[in-house]
Amino acid sequence: MFITRLISGVVLLAIMVAAMILGGDVLYFLTALLAFIGLYELYKTYNIHKNMLGYAGTIGAALYIVAVRVSAIGVADKELNMAGLVLAFLLIMFVYVFSFPKYKADAAAFAVFGFVYVPVLMMFMYQVRMLSDGLFLIPLIFVSAWGNDTCAYCVGKLIGKHKMAPVLSPKKSIEGGIGGVAGAVILGLLYGYFLGFKLPSLANPMVSCAIMCGVGALIAVVGDLAASAIKRNQGVKDYGKLIPGHGGVMDRFDSVLFTAPVVYFLAVFIG
Repeated sequence: MFITRLISGVVLLAIMVAAMILGGDVLYFLTALLAFIGLYELYKTYNIHKNMLGYAGTIGAALYIVAVRVSAIGVADKELNMAGLVLAFLLIMFVYVFSFPKYKADAAAFAVFGFVYVPVLMMFMYQVRMLSDGLFLIPLIFVSAWGNDTCAYCVGKLIGKHKMAPVLSPKKSIEGGIGGVAGAVILGLLYGYFLGFKLPSLANPMVSCAIMCGVGALIAVVGDLAASAIKRNQGVKDYGKLIPGHGGVMDRFDSVLFTAPVVYFLAVFIG
């Protein structure tokens, strides 16, 4: 199990690094693919992946993803992203209203929730890469998410005693959580120290990277627990089996979904 998890993790990391370096169409289509798979996995937990609500959410995701691409390459303003989001919501509501009472309100609400949760948040990876220093900003998404996860695991194993969320994730400790955030901040400082000269849009790269990684790590904890909460509510162990040893896209990218928009907005505001 460990070997399988390690090999698939290395392959996934290699694919993500290659896509981040290449950027452009490669990263866009990979991010879009991850968004569609993640949305399908999430909808499947609520059993709406093969009905009209699920189809509407998926079509809405496609509209939004295209809007992100068009606005990112400068063909249209950023307002097009919001237009895509609103159109997706209206499409889901159209299905809910004109098929009433076939679907319950909670199913329609979950369809909207899933669209915002996965495609909207996932596409921030691509939007970060499209910033002026995007090539060297996008790694911060993973440094804050996966770096936090690794540091939290190590610290939790060593000194973890107090449970952070006993019902949702019994193995997570408060000590591990603090260690994870502290570790992410240190990794951010080191990243800014060694690669700060590649981030001219940031006035103080070391401090800026530390802030982005620290805030990202805090939010990553919420992302991880949020994904676990949904699984608990829906009675599933993993979202999928796409990534051997890790589960589905939602199992591996649950925290990344939350750190990507954090890095994007902090990079814009700090820059």
